[in-house]
Amino acid sequence: MKAVVITTPGGPEVLQLQEVEDPELKGDEVLIKVEATALNRADIVQRKGMYPPPPGSSPYLGLECSGTIEAVGKQVSHWQVGDKVCALLSGGGYAEKVAVPAGQVLLAPPGVSLQDAASFPEVSCTVWSTVFMMSRLSAGETFLVHGGSSGIGTFAIQIAKYLGAKVFVTAGSKEKLAFCKNLGADVCINYKTEDFVARVKEETGGKGVDVILDIIGAEYFRRNLDSLSFDGRLFVIGMMGGAVTEIDLRVVLSKRLTIQAAGLRYRSPENKAAIVREVENNVWPAIVAGKVKPVVYKYFPLSEAAEAHRLMESSKHIGKILLLP
Repeated sequence: MKAVVITTPGGPEVLQLQEVEDPELKGDEVLIKVEATALNRADIVQRKGMYPPPPGSSPYLGLECSGTIEAVGKQVSHWQVGDKVCALLSGGGYAEKVAVPAGQVLLAPPGVSLQDAASFPEVSCTVWSTVFMMSRLSAGETFLVHGGSSGIGTFAIQIAKYLGAKVFVTAGSKEKLAFCKNLGADVCINYKTEDFVARVKEETGGKGVDVILDIIGAEYFRRNLDSLSFDGRLFVIGMMGGAVTEIDLRVVLSKRLTIQAAGLRYRSPENKAAIVREVENNVWPAIVAGKVKPVVYKYFPLSEAAEAHRLMESSKHIGKILLLP
């Protein structure tokens, strides 16, 4: 099969489409003929040599895909050859075929093209596990997502609105903020021209928001704590603004704050399967009903993976970037 190979750690130009061995299918896996894969920021970090795949995982990039099941392992009973699916991967999406544990596979949602279904697994599993399973965002609460125009952000706005939360976003341009508003965001803050803490306080009568989903890390840490209400929950899923910061525990104690952080990739297959089933039960109905839509900015052929990475690193995109074998 063909797959995008990282020839040496470095810039986008190190990505090359090459002939490689087909994946080996284990007993609890299915083999998917890839229709599309989607870019994630983690792919860029891995390309630079700083985010190795978990032991035993595919060496290739790609944390999600959609496609058609080509083969099933001996222990797999609930999937069949020909099923149209999408899947959460530990790697290997940037290829014509990928093997994935059967528990990480979802039926492609009706009403969404098989290509666009590739835009959902990573964002839905990330947002559902962090914002809902662990931070317990509920109807009537307030929710701030940083990077509202990202793949994570555009999905989080839609699912949080669907479930009855008031949604705040930050983004860096009028165009991105307008897009977020169109998706349903209630309060749109330009982080380049406004202080998001002041705006959050103003919009909540001084209280702050209940839950924050943060991709920035250190640079926003203190301001995030200042933006939370009593019993507020901060969930950190990225470190685009640094990894090391100081914490004033008095703020955490006095406001009874919860601070959590997690990634998806290094979780056990059992843990991932549990999240995937939650997504199937809670998110898929919203997608099928047309209340949560795929947001895809651009499609590239697999051979132009380097160009797709350049676009992601420019941050000019809104939503997801897809690669098509």
